[in-house]
Amino acid sequence: MFPTNGVGFGHFTRMLSIAKRMKKINSDLEIVFFTTMPTLNLLKHYGIPAHHISGRKYFKNMSAEEWNALLEDELNICLETHRPSMFMFDGAFPYRGMLRSIQGKSSINKIWMRRGTFRKNSSIPTDSIEHFDAIIHPGDSVSPTSDSLDHDVKIIKCPPIVMLEENELFSREKARLRLGLPEEAIVVYVQLGAGEINDINSEISLTVSTLVKNPKIHVVIGESLIGERIDNTFPRVHILRDYPNSMYFNGFDATVQAGGYNSFHETRTFSLPALFYPNMNTGMDDQLARCKVAENEGWGLVLENRSQKSIEGAISRLLDLRNNIPKIDCNNGGDEISKELLTMIQRDM
Repeated sequence: MFPTNGVGFGHFTRMLSIAKRMKKINSDLEIVFFTTMPTLNLLKHYGIPAHHISGRKYFKNMSAEEWNALLEDELNICLETHRPSMFMFDGAFPYRGMLRSIQGKSSINKIWMRRGTFRKNSSIPTDSIEHFDAIIHPGDSVSPTSDSLDHDVKIIKCPPIVMLEENELFSREKARLRLGLPEEAIVVYVQLGAGEINDINSEISLTVSTLVKNPKIHVVIGESLIGERIDNTFPRVHILRDYPNSMYFNGFDATVQAGGYNSFHETRTFSLPALFYPNMNTGMDDQLARCKVAENEGWGLVLENRSQKSIEGAISRLLDLRNNIPKIDCNNGGDEISKELLTMIQRDM
């Protein structure tokens, strides 16, 4: 399995979600990660070994051609050593070094897992797609556009892929005990990513300052394992640097977050009342349309234009919303895809 990494854990989490489910079904299955993600320690719990290659930006003055040559060499060694029956890539764009490495290896079933369709006039050439035997498209809360590239590669669709099952979450009591949160407090989980908390004009600062005006509220801020440390000066604010943070969701009463794919579907799956700040400048990822689904289903609010006044009003509505939200029935695409991939492996043996 080859998950790339962007600014977050999306690719890595989808791969690990599927890997752990495949190993649960077949404990004899050997899964090896090859990844640019630096958090290899997270795989130890699942008994998954890994090879790591740093992304090009970490090397000084290395050209794309040089990095792809390095990637090709290291991936060739892995494929020759482990002799896999399947190779699976999760990333928005396939690397040329990776494509050269897997090209012509007919004994390996080659899978590309990618959110969204391949739009016409995109920067992905058709010959990149044709290196693969199947493409997995995890679903979203909104339907993708139908204007896509023509290709002959098999398409497999599934519901959104979420890392954890309900029974893997900490209980409310245990989650709060681990985070040092009072049992009687109102706890709001904040995960906004961009912005400095001590910049009084940033959205995260405006949000946290509004929340802590209420003496009953404690705030938990999600801090990425691959991000900068958060320098907090607010009272009753706790920093959570763990993975996956969704295992603490039972301990929270509500959340304020951006409209990213993984966090949205985790929140939806585990019925956490949410206030969303969708990023309106994310290219092909329509966060506004995704988050509007939460409003339509009755468990979320969307704030497009953020200011001190609008944030205060939205947080007030969020605290009212938490008392009565529906439970949404969500199928986990990880269950479906893990079974599908195991069937493909057994068929080729």
